[in-house]
Amino acid sequence: MAVTEAPTRAAPVGKKPPKSSTEGNGRLAAMLLTPTMIVLLVVIGYPIIAALRQSLYSQSQGVDENGFVVQGDQFVGLKNYSAIFSGEAVQAFWNAFYNTTFFTVVCVAVEVVIGVAMALIMNKAFRGKGLIRASILVPWAIPTVVSALLWRWIFDANGIANKVLGTQVLWSTDGPQAKLAVILADTWKTAPFIGLLTLAGLQVIPAEVYEAARLDGANALKQFWHITLPLVKPALLVAVLFRILDNLRMFDLPFVLIGRGKPSVETLSILAYLENNNSRFGPAAAYAVLLFLYVVVVAYAFVKLLGADVIGDARAKTPKAAKGKRWSRRNNAVRGVARGDTP
Repeated sequence: MAVTEAPTRAAPVGKKPPKSSTEGNGRLAAMLLTPTMIVLLVVIGYPIIAALRQSLYSQSQGVDENGFVVQGDQFVGLKNYSAIFSGEAVQAFWNAFYNTTFFTVVCVAVEVVIGVAMALIMNKAFRGKGLIRASILVPWAIPTVVSALLWRWIFDANGIANKVLGTQVLWSTDGPQAKLAVILADTWKTAPFIGLLTLAGLQVIPAEVYEAARLDGANALKQFWHITLPLVKPALLVAVLFRILDNLRMFDLPFVLIGRGKPSVETLSILAYLENNNSRFGPAAAYAVLLFLYVVVVAYAFVKLLGADVIGDARAKTPKAAKGKRWSRRNNAVRGVARGDTP
């Protein structure tokens, strides 16, 4: 008996196949994000383009044929940039560049150590934990100018700092003591920020991982170095990146705390402000553009070299099966660490 195959029904001519849910979600996301992207282009893109244009011009002033003063912008190309790296301005630029980098490296390093310690303490279960978490937010919530004025009173010649030290230190004068004052004030204000983001990363670590490590004989140091630090790394790297970007554009804290005209605490932002305050808008824009390029390079290098998952892209690309394998590898690594093996 011959078996005949059922005829297959051909798809209607001219009818498109149904769209997948992924394509529909992508279009919906694009529609919802379009207004936000337009606002960001206007708010962020226009000032950058305006600064780039202004850095290519110089303010000229002269007298016309009738004896009236004529002011206007004159196109000078890259002359504002070449003037920064030549003559008297080059020393001020490299001094400000060094101060900006110094404050960024030292302040962020100290804040990471203190912030991680604060997060580890706040992650423990003890009475009054909620009150301590709320009180830690106070320094970070205070505006930077107000914080600078507060520390200016503390570091006054007759202030609390000198009374506690039992000596007479002129903190607001130019010198290394001014750098130390800025570092202390910045650490007091922003270390809680790193602590809170690190605490958020600590609270998503399962308690079973630590229980397995304790059962296998891992001490507290091994648990921190091989379990806590790797698992909290994504949140910590994002916090460090934000603090690096903030410190690279540091302006208000040294300006209010120490004052202008102090080379030991002069940053690139302060240089741009001083040029702008003297109506030298072209050189001021050139300083701002150089600072912008410096921030972009540092942020790109940080994300690429250390793998900071700022937008959660790496987590979104990780499939569920890979996540299960990763957790099994972590559990095996915990047992290996407890036995003294190197991961």
